[in-house]
Amino acid sequence: MAQRREHDFLGEREIPSDVYYGIQTLRAIENFHITGIPLNTEPLFVQALAYVKKGAAIANAELGALDKNIADFIGKASDRVASGEFNSQFITDLIQGGAGTSVNMNANEVIANVALEMMGKQKGDYEFCHPNNHVNCSQSTNDAYPTAFRIALINKLSSYKQSLAALADSFDKKGEEFRQVLKMGRTQLQDAVPMSMGDEFRAFATNIREELARVEESKRLISEINMGATAIGTGVNAPEGYAELVTKHLAKITGLDLVLAGDLIEATYDTGAYVQLSGVLKRTAVKISKICNDLRLLSSGPRCGLNEINLPPMQPGSSIMPGKVNPVIPEVVNQTAFYVIGADLTLTMAAEAGQLQLNVMEPAIGFALFTSITYMTNACNTLREKCVDGITANAKHTQEMVMQSIGIVTQLNPIIGYEQSASIAREALETGKSVHDIAVKEKKLVTQEKWDEIFQFENLIRPKFINS
Repeated sequence: MAQRREHDFLGEREIPSDVYYGIQTLRAIENFHITGIPLNTEPLFVQALAYVKKGAAIANAELGALDKNIADFIGKASDRVASGEFNSQFITDLIQGGAGTSVNMNANEVIANVALEMMGKQKGDYEFCHPNNHVNCSQSTNDAYPTAFRIALINKLSSYKQSLAALADSFDKKGEEFRQVLKMGRTQLQDAVPMSMGDEFRAFATNIREELARVEESKRLISEINMGATAIGTGVNAPEGYAELVTKHLAKITGLDLVLAGDLIEATYDTGAYVQLSGVLKRTAVKISKICNDLRLLSSGPRCGLNEINLPPMQPGSSIMPGKVNPVIPEVVNQTAFYVIGADLTLTMAAEAGQLQLNVMEPAIGFALFTSITYMTNACNTLREKCVDGITANAKHTQEMVMQSIGIVTQLNPIIGYEQSASIAREALETGKSVHDIAVKEKKLVTQEKWDEIFQFENLIRPKFINS
């Protein structure tokens, strides 16, 4: 295999001639065998890195810090990288030491070598387009990496929001479908008072839809970037006015409402926005996992459980018990939620570990957020497509359970008072008689007409105060 020689201040290395990355990327490949998940598994991050390099080149050329011809080739090479053409060349592990330097240099080297080819030069002829001097001009890993990371997060959150909204819509549709299904509401796993199954499913939708606003709040925080801060926020090696200009160009290139942080020193080490976003993801994971717990309970049985709803049968449930079908989709979403909750703790520890003017643990933060958003997006889609859309209700069964329950005695409180209602409940529990038979037929505490008025469907799901 043909090779080319490259050097850094640690020495020289042979690089395969056909690859676009260079010596610093090679060292990263050799040093970091952690997740086995390369940078190119997050194409939005690769795209964002290319956006950053293009925006920097344009700003540098306008300010006279970079030759316009070189800047033009960097911009064109960045466009090709942003399109995904060279994703295979982004192979550094997502978790690495060096605060993301390997990722930044991977981008610098690939873009430099793509630009060199477009100039008619050989890969590695860095005197014409250098990864550090030209592609990384007026930048440090400490502003280029987090800026690209934030751009990627914003774009990734957009598809996540769509999945979350679609899941909420699915629950809303089921709410409408089940609006006439009477069932028993429960607190502490005990019979409480009647309700509509439609209201139960609409509440699931409301619960999820609340998270869309929280995600949007987090996106606004993530939109504040520190581009132009360079190493620690002082802007060393960057021309005057560069930070504002590169932010303006990045906003135009990405189509995002990016804003420059007011204090670049603070913005270079602060990871609070990531902590908040991770907290939002955890909060949503907890909510959706709770809903999945409810779906598993409501579908338990089919003969010896609640059996209020039927989940779509996705696969045989046992290697030994014929006919058993398990709620595998809610189960897998539960497990996804557990991962996201754990990733939030990882991110929290990484954010806390920042020291002085930089947090070097940002690769772990990035990995936690990228995976959590991906897993939550997949979980929402899976839950909607393979479970919620196919749920059916056992309406006759749920109505019978309501009318045979003790909980309906609560409806009689305004008529006969708490003490007599409690007495009826105790007798019903001890004898197995229905509340109706004790209250209407035996003790004649209410008439059949009054009973019918109290226990009509609409009054059970939207109770109106009825007294004697």
